[in-house]
Amino acid sequence: MTAPTIADGRMVDGADRDVAREARRARALDQLVGIGIAVMAEPDVSVVLDRIVLEARRFVNAEAATLFIREGQDLRISVFQNDGLAGRPVERTLRTRRQGPAVSLEAPDLPAYAVRSGGILNVPNVYAPAPGAAYRFDPTWDRMNGHRTRSMLLIPLVDRAGYILGVLELSNALDEAGGVTVFDPDPGSEQVVRAFAAQAAVAIENSRLTELSFVDALTGAYNRRYFLLRLEQESKRHSRFEQPYAVVLFDVDNLKPVNDRFGHSAGDGMLTTLSRLLSAQSRGFTVIARLGGDEFGAVLPQTPKAGALQYAERIRRLIEAYPFRHSPVTVSVGVAAVPDDLDGKAATPPEALIQTADRALYEAKRLGRNRVASLPATSAVNR
Repeated sequence: MTAPTIADGRMVDGADRDVAREARRARALDQLVGIGIAVMAEPDVSVVLDRIVLEARRFVNAEAATLFIREGQDLRISVFQNDGLAGRPVERTLRTRRQGPAVSLEAPDLPAYAVRSGGILNVPNVYAPAPGAAYRFDPTWDRMNGHRTRSMLLIPLVDRAGYILGVLELSNALDEAGGVTVFDPDPGSEQVVRAFAAQAAVAIENSRLTELSFVDALTGAYNRRYFLLRLEQESKRHSRFEQPYAVVLFDVDNLKPVNDRFGHSAGDGMLTTLSRLLSAQSRGFTVIARLGGDEFGAVLPQTPKAGALQYAERIRRLIEAYPFRHSPVTVSVGVAAVPDDLDGKAATPPEALIQTADRALYEAKRLGRNRVASLPATSAVNR
């Protein structure tokens, strides 16, 4: 008897199998066309990657998926979707914050092995690998979260030059009754899944190329254009998930005396050192940008005002104590946050939050410089 397969949640047998597969492929190809347009038009790569992962899951009827992006010799979570854990804190944390342990490319874990091998990996049961398999499944995450991973399909994300940018991990194929089964090994189906992975690779590659146009040539920090774009993304994320975020503005107090005494090259060197210092002393997902002249800004995702003020004061003290080459350096700092200073019920225009932080910065200057300031909540809201 011919083994059954899945199509749009229905069980099909024998002669219906090819028809069912073609129907799934037709729907997937329609989605791929739409995704191709989104890759070119949507500025927020996370939105595109979320959609690609969701449509890939629908095509293979997978309960869960994780998209890892390669950063040096590690893989880090970029997208996490798991219907089996929906509503639980771990699912919300990984879905909205993309935080999780890095996977070393040297490790025997399945995602790392898929990158090293460069091919699709279809594992019927991760707890019972084939004899002599060069990979293993780490059950720690399953045990910690009361989850049970069984089948897994891993697809490398390959760019146009053949470099592997990451891996799409689909887990727990579901049958008609919602039980876990194996992923369809049909080569045609795997080609469609490869197409989803290829779109993800294009989106990541385009994002990285675009990022180059967002870098300040002098300091290596991001520029004002990227700063505004990230603020807009955080505003949308707050409207959707109600996560706080903040802006911190830094203005150098004594750049002009350095330029006048030692020359503009000395001033440029001071700004470059300051930029590196800000980046080195900030979290990986904090955005540091040079906004113009001697002013820098930081976007702090998932950070309430109290946390932003602590960050600002820590950085201010660090800069004051740092041995710059020609002269000590101090900064005046302004802080503003959503929803503390602006309610964020509607999407907050980036300029509104920057103006609030700028008013706080002006207050720090007025009070004598080399200090951190923020506006009272009522003053900020009633600007």
